[in-house]
Amino acid sequence: MKLLNLELTRISHDTFRIAGSKVVYTDPYKIARRDEADIVLLSHEHFDHLSLEDMEKVCTPATTVVSSPLCADGIKSLRAKEKYFLDPAAKVTVGGVEIETIAAYNVNKFREPGKAFHPKGEKRLGFVIHLDGTSLYYAGDTDFIPEMKNIRCDIALVPVSGTYVMTPEEAAQAVEAIHPKIAVPMHYGAIVGSAADAEKFRSLVKSCQVEIV
Repeated sequence: MKLLNLELTRISHDTFRIAGSKVVYTDPYKIARRDEADIVLLSHEHFDHLSLEDMEKVCTPATTVVSSPLCADGIKSLRAKEKYFLDPAAKVTVGGVEIETIAAYNVNKFREPGKAFHPKGEKRLGFVIHLDGTSLYYAGDTDFIPEMKNIRCDIALVPVSGTYVMTPEEAAQAVEAIHPKIAVPMHYGAIVGSAADAEKFRSLVKSCQVEIV
């Protein structure tokens, strides 16, 4: 789907192919066919975000990986041009594409009392990508967190399935705080959540266009 000046394809779960002058993949998972990514973004180490088998389908020796430090061991054997392991609130520029890292964590999603699925301070990431004059926020696995209020972007990709990430209601609140031109729901249809969550999110967002990709 063409969004602004970028071609956006949602492959599965949180995996997007973002294409302009460069091809960027987010958290490759359940990749059906091989491709050549210029940049791959890895938000964290969980199996549905870091899959070495799927990484190998899109990475070449010319690919740059920008990743959470939690993924370092998991992609040790991966052939790539460069690998950057960044903490939240960092920046790197790769082939003219500026990438900012944003914290991603839970505030109210717990595996047991006091133990979040994605605890704050463990360096799981979201990303703001600046590609061809368009800024795109990929939230990763997160709740609606204070850091989002400082994000400015044209396109926001936000999880909506609940359980491990924001519910549709929380994702709609996050979008109202971020003020993108376009919001895209993700994190449904593979591990948890369904198309109904994406549709509910769309019905709740009033401040911008919502595209289900």
